[in-house]
Amino acid sequence: MGMSRDSTVVELGDEPQFEYGDKVRSLKHVRNDGTFPNKEVGDILVRKGDIGYVASIGTFLQQFYIYGVDFYEHGYMVGMKARELVLFDDVPNVAINHEQEGL
Repeated sequence: MGMSRDSTVVELGDEPQFEYGDKVRSLKHVRNDGTFPNKEVGDILVRKGDIGYVASIGTFLQQFYIYGVDFYEHGYMVGMKARELVLFDDVPNVAINHEQEGL
């Protein structure tokens, strides 16, 4: 599996897409790449549809905003890119069933 490269995307010229305290939903599964403590590489940290709150906004590689999202039901924060998130209010009535996803 190849890594996704966003070499042409530079978000830092614009304002962040999310603000502190925004309620967000994950658009994808996020696995531990080895940087998350006390979890094995490959463990799922966040599932598609999980809900959290933006608790911090940082940058990565002078290119991207990274949003520290507090996934309160899991009890930890995960850094995510804007393309991996959507405002919770922008997707009303969306039901995510993890059992049907086969994970």
